[in-house]
Amino acid sequence: MSNPVESPVVGTVWKIEKAVGDTVEIGDVVMILESMKMEIPVEADDDGTIESLSVSEGDSVSEGDTLATIA
Repeated sequence: MSNPVESPVVGTVWKIEKAVGDTVEIGDVVMILESMKMEIPVEADDDGTIESLSVSEGDSVSEGDTLATIA
């Protein structure tokens, strides 16, 4: 079962910290968003492996958008 990693804010993908196939634990930073000139870390909500990334650095995202999936 895959669990989505969702955007907490409207912003831009500033830096992707994890790649497909990387193992993550709850609280690991998957990527960093930029919103209103602030860096917002997006953390894994589950332990697992990054199954897919739905965005690239520089992409604009809305609150609730799926950024990645963890399996």
